[in-house]
Amino acid sequence: MPRTRAVPVAHTRRYLEPGPVVLLSTAHRNERGIMTLGWHMMLGYDLVGTYIWSANRSHALARRSRECVINLPTEALLDTVVGIGNCSSDDGDKFERFGLTPVAGSEVDAPGIGECHARFECRLHETRITADYPLFVWRVVAAHVASRPRWPRTVHYRGDGQFMVSGATVSRRRLFRPDMLD
Repeated sequence: MPRTRAVPVAHTRRYLEPGPVVLLSTAHRNERGIMTLGWHMMLGYDLVGTYIWSANRSHALARRSRECVINLPTEALLDTVVGIGNCSSDDGDKFERFGLTPVAGSEVDAPGIGECHARFECRLHETRITADYPLFVWRVVAAHVASRPRWPRTVHYRGDGQFMVSGATVSRRRLFRPDMLD
């Protein structure tokens, strides 16, 4: 049994981080935005929940447009991911500022980010916005993924300015019941 030590409760996210950091892009009328997002979760095969703080410009754009694109950056974009997270859309267009290529969606008006490994176009399915918990539930309506590499080196935030980069993939397919595989 591993030896444990007490840590601040606020450090929980360093161990239970839900998945890779993503870039959420939105647009409404003539305005578009990008935000760095680490607080998201799969809620079903095509449902994704995101926590978007109401002080972020992307919150207003997502509420008004009722759509977004969840973009999956890789390790090569890590400095850009941090840079996007460090500035506000109120300071100017982040596509231009960071030299990113907007890609027209096939099902939504929000632009995707061409440099990302994958783009998941989403429409708002439900919202549970309270004063403390602005949770958006999105339905993925189109998915676009680069053919290579099959398993990209995604980045996962551990807090305190530290990231983990995804590593080796280990298969246990043989241990699964066939009906549990997709």
